Amino acid sequence: MTTTSTNSGRPRAGGESGARRRGKGSPALASERREHLVKLAAELFAEKGFQATTVRNIADQAGILSGSLYHHFDSKESIVDEILSGFFRDIMAAYREVIDEGKDARQTIAGLVRIAFATLEPHRAAITVMQNDWNYLKNMDRFAYLTRSEDEVEKMWVDTIKAGQADGVFRSDIDAKLTYRMIRDTIWVAVRWFRPGGRLDATELGEHYLKVMFDGINVHG
Repeated sequence: MTTTSTNSGRPRAGGESGARRRGKGSPALASERREHLVKLAAELFAEKGFQATTVRNIADQAGILSGSLYHHFDSKESIVDEILSGFFRDIMAAYREVIDEGKDARQTIAGLVRIAFATLEPHRAAITVMQNDWNYLKNMDRFAYLTRSEDEVEKMWVDTIKAGQADGVFRSDIDAKLTYRMIRDTIWVAVRWFRPGGRLDATELGEHYLKVMFDGINVHG
């Protein structure tokens, strides 16, 4: 027979404590599970590609049934939405901070390059998905912000390059938009061979890139 608790505050015999019962369904635990699923899915998207990854793949990686995944996300599109929106939120905020410092164009571009390289590790999945699945995703209404966000990022870079040209810091015979896109793509492609714990970390890669970008590979006399 189940007994009730006494004044000592002990829980009912044969049952869970109220705190434990609340903990199983607490918002904090649900948030942790959701974050864990996003990380697992991000790794799969980075390795297999978004379109090739199924909900079952994600569930299997998490050790749960596919139906359990739907308690947290209504589709894999919702998961990648969280990954991509988080990437743009973080990188755009970091870019704005650099630009708002008001340094000269060369220093500002260097800061933007360092931030871009710094995203290779924490946002590897987002960068890989954008490279592989951009054209597929951007045609969906829910991902309309991708084009808007990329346009805003491009404007930050292009305006900085043009400011450097006007000040005589950068060459006037280069196209600012084309220059930005070449910089962007050569940084993003590094995500395919960059691995955390490798010979060079993201910071060292960024500094090496800046040497080549600003000084070239010729020996200056």
